[in-house]
Amino acid sequence: MKSAIPETGVPITQPAAGQGGERQEASLHGEILLRLRDHVVEGNIPDGARVPERQLCEMLGISRTPLREALKVLAAEGLIELLPNRGARVRQLGQRDIEELFDVMAGLESLAGRLACEVITDEEIIAIERLHYDMYGHYLHRDMHGYFQINQRIHESIVAAARNETLRAAYANFAGRIRRIRYSANFARKRQRWAEAMREHEAILDALRRRAGSELSDVLFQHLRNKRTAAIEHLAEAQDAAPETASQDG
Repeated sequence: MKSAIPETGVPITQPAAGQGGERQEASLHGEILLRLRDHVVEGNIPDGARVPERQLCEMLGISRTPLREALKVLAAEGLIELLPNRGARVRQLGQRDIEELFDVMAGLESLAGRLACEVITDEEIIAIERLHYDMYGHYLHRDMHGYFQINQRIHESIVAAARNETLRAAYANFAGRIRRIRYSANFARKRQRWAEAMREHEAILDALRRRAGSELSDVLFQHLRNKRTAAIEHLAEAQDAAPETASQDG
């Protein structure tokens, strides 16, 4: 899987002192968080494994204090677990966790699609169209990192267009918890999930253009259900591969 963090460390530029220092510091924190989140989401640390703080500090060119601040955010998002006096580890989801979380997300996105079609503006639809074609370009170039980033922005844009802050907050809470498994589901071998997801996004955009709320609601619900199936398949594939790896190592 392609990581947003290069193999050789590229230090993040530290904020300069003086005017604008607080704003630069906030920007620095955001960049650390973005790169660290991508690193975890894209599977560069195994499920359930400890977060290698020293290695990450070297890769990012930062000290442990800003790294740990970023880890606290990822813990709040549900991507990792903080261990008392023992660092952090990547949160591991079982099949039942995946089923329940994706069902909740399917319901939230379904509702968002229905509400968005009632109030979305032409400008917002045009912006989502542009994102869609950018995502398609990443798909054609087999760039999963770029594809996934744009994909998440499309879903978030539809939720934002619903104009419901309670829905948006609930969505953000659950989205962080399944971001990693949502990314990995595209690699399920039993089906061409990536191509399937791209076709589903064509249907999402078509229904959105027509402001067909009921149709978009159904398409989004099924989109998340299909993603759930692929995520469970990928989990099973990973579990099947683990004994083989262990026997080879032995």
